[in-house]
Amino acid sequence: MPSIPLQRTLAIGSLVYAATLWGLVWYPYRLLNEGGVGGIASSFFSYAIPLLLMGWLHGRALRAARGHWLWLSALGLAAGWTNLAYVLAVLEGEVVRVLLLFYLSPLWTVLFSRFLLHEKLNRAGWAVMTLAAGGALAMLWQPGAWPLPANHAEWLALSAGVMFAASNVISRHLDGVTEGAKAVSVWAGVAVLTVVGLMLIPAELDFMAQADAYIWLLLVGVALAIGSMTYAVQYGLARVPANQAIVIFLSELVVAAIAAYFLSDERMGVQEWIGAAMIITASLFSGHMENDQLKELP
Repeated sequence: MPSIPLQRTLAIGSLVYAATLWGLVWYPYRLLNEGGVGGIASSFFSYAIPLLLMGWLHGRALRAARGHWLWLSALGLAAGWTNLAYVLAVLEGEVVRVLLLFYLSPLWTVLFSRFLLHEKLNRAGWAVMTLAAGGALAMLWQPGAWPLPANHAEWLALSAGVMFAASNVISRHLDGVTEGAKAVSVWAGVAVLTVVGLMLIPAELDFMAQADAYIWLLLVGVALAIGSMTYAVQYGLARVPANQAIVIFLSELVVAAIAAYFLSDERMGVQEWIGAAMIITASLFSGHMENDQLKELP
């Protein structure tokens, strides 16, 4: 068994690895979309493949965790919506704006942590909420209009951030449940939601009739990356406080911003930079909340 310091280092490294891949994965999803594979279909294959390839390895862990089936189901659905909404948002919207709305997560993490992890909202918590909300207002403000997401993609990004925070906190709440059982729940949650989506929009599967080897190889590659990321996230979340994990996940924003600059020629204006600075500051602040937070006994 690794020592405690080594475990923590591995956990942080796992979260950084996952965040880095998430900051890049939007690009192959866009390539798939250009090749005729819609966001719902690509999400289905991205999660169904690891579920089929690796899900059976965790049958014993799932049986051992059957007393937590309700929370595992909640984790699956929350993570399922997070991943599906994220993919649809980055296909339709500007990557950096989508991620900024997604990373309002500290605001939601503070609230979810209060109710599920019994973490009291102290002055640091109020500061996080104020900064995150202020950053959103700064980024979304338009004269004569409510500061709300401007389009369908941005609403998806906002909802994905809410569910991302919920899934992180639920994962921490499932203390004692193995990372494998949690990973299977995440894959299954996305698969269930995407199957519903495909039933509503069956035309998303039309690509299968003429897809070439390149498309299938790209789908399998994304699926394997997703599988490894899921393991990495669950390993890290089991060993890193929820509020600190949000800070580590911010590296995704940096990676995505650089990738978007070179791969899609996207630029942010002054207003977006001000909002980004406030949201990032809120996230950085949230990482120190564990130092002085008083927690209630469960």
